[in-house]
Amino acid sequence: MDEHTKKMIAPIIITVFIVLYYTGFAAVCLVVQDIPLPLRWFFGLIPLVLAGVMIYVLLTRIKEIRSGEEDDLSKY
Repeated sequence: MDEHTKKMIAPIIITVFIVLYYTGFAAVCLVVQDIPLPLRWFFGLIPLVLAGVMIYVLLTRIKEIRSGEEDDLSKY
């Protein structure tokens, strides 16, 4: 396993857990019958959008790691 692969493990694992959490939360919001339908869709959509943002951030981070820019703070 090369150095770049080792640096990608933690972000991938964290992203998987957070996306699973957001997806589960969205599913629960959509299943609960006590909340009016528009609110269920609203509260179910927000976690799905956040999950999409997490995946985008992960892909950006993987590109940074592969290009050799592991530490962005060193630029400043």
